[in-house]
Amino acid sequence: MFGWMMWTLPTAIFFICIALMLVGMTVWELKSPTTLRKGLLPMATTRGDRLFIGLLIAAYINLGFLGLAETMAGWFSLEQAPSVWISFVVSMLVLAFILRKG
Repeated sequence: MFGWMMWTLPTAIFFICIALMLVGMTVWELKSPTTLRKGLLPMATTRGDRLFIGLLIAAYINLGFLGLAETMAGWFSLEQAPSVWISFVVSMLVLAFILRKG
């Protein structure tokens, strides 16, 4: 069924994290309905809004890293492209920051 996609461990973990976040946010919303809040972002947002914005930014960080990996190997004189785990960790940290402070 998913043979068309290149499933690697980081890719699978990234999608599992997204699914767990969606389930967790749904349960949290049912237990404690959200209210609008003005944080670091230039607009008032709910938890769901911040999750959506954070997931978009996380996806762009990962895509940008994949696009620049070979170039970064040249910049830093690496024998091979840097691991995608770096972009995964950075994107999850940015996502957590947006959820907390956004």
